[in-house]
Amino acid sequence: MSLRSIALLSFCVLLAACSKINQENYSKLSTGMPKAQVETLLGKPTDCSGALGMSSCTWGDKNSFISVQYAGDKVLMFSGQGLK
Repeated sequence: MSLRSIALLSFCVLLAACSKINQENYSKLSTGMPKAQVETLLGKPTDCSGALGMSSCTWGDKNSFISVQYAGDKVLMFSGQGLK
């Protein structure tokens, strides 16, 4: 295995270990939290959609995710699945 392959593999392992999509960050979410604060905590969302002042953003993938619903720019509800 080349040095480049080892470095890339190490980076991938480190990135996975440092995921912000985890139970610890999920427990820091609260209703009324500003959208900017959620994005500081979880990073840029994987997907967002919305209309008429309501929006929904998701971080992660189909196996492990955090989903946050906003009214305006404040957390209305949130849920998670597969968090460690």
